[in-house]
Amino acid sequence: MKKSELQALISLLDDEDQKIFTHIEEKIISIGETMIPMLETEWESNLNPLVQKRIEDLVHALQYDSLKNKLKDWFESDDPDLLRGMWLVATYQYPDLEYNKLKQDLEQLYYEAWLEFKPDAHPYDKVKILNSVIFNKIKYRANTKNFHSPGNSMINVVMQTKKGNPISLCVIYMLVAQKLKLPVYGVNLPNLFILTFKEKGGTQFYINAFSRGLIFSRDDIDNYIAELRMTPQDAFYEPCTTKDIVKRTMRNLVNAFEKIGDHEKSEEIKTLMKDTMGET
Repeated sequence: MKKSELQALISLLDDEDQKIFTHIEEKIISIGETMIPMLETEWESNLNPLVQKRIEDLVHALQYDSLKNKLKDWFESDDPDLLRGMWLVATYQYPDLEYNKLKQDLEQLYYEAWLEFKPDAHPYDKVKILNSVIFNKIKYRANTKNFHSPGNSMINVVMQTKKGNPISLCVIYMLVAQKLKLPVYGVNLPNLFILTFKEKGGTQFYINAFSRGLIFSRDDIDNYIAELRMTPQDAFYEPCTTKDIVKRTMRNLVNAFEKIGDHEKSEEIKTLMKDTMGET
């Protein structure tokens, strides 16, 4: 459609006939997210509250559909990038968030760690150096006061506030560690997400980023599982996949929105999960 035709379409958003509006709405959504700039321009110049609300709903629907398609492609790829997956999740709440900005912020954090890093140090000492940079120098910490805030699952918010939940802190820690060539991976424990330092055929121990990088052993996990009265599973001790991490982040978001009473967003995330990875 020509630009003039698109503008004519937008001009009909004030029609009070619900059938006509529904037809216009379906037409705009079928065109896709390329309509967003024109809709935003109309929102700025149109003072009709009904039109503004309709535009806001349309823009959200277009952004939501776009995110769904991008997440589906991400989940279906063979080796999805973790930072990109976390960025996609964050764009649900922050659609204008730029991936390159996140990448630059991570590069800066990596650089701070690289300045103090000692490649020849013992594995425990390497982790202690990283702990010192992330938790003492940069001052990342657990967000215990607002544990259920949706922002704790948004990587941009966590990198800005330096406060997060177990999985978001672990993600940032792991991304920096892996850039330093450390064999650090996520582990899906019940009720807690942790990290493991695991060398091929060598040293393995665990790291709790929510507790300022506390180092602990397999026996400690055994005791934790016993306290929960659960049967031990390999998944409680071994690295999980990038997809597992993003899935768990999205589940956390569902719970977070439910905790604050935003059931509409909670349901939208559930639908995203169902449509992109078959979760119910």
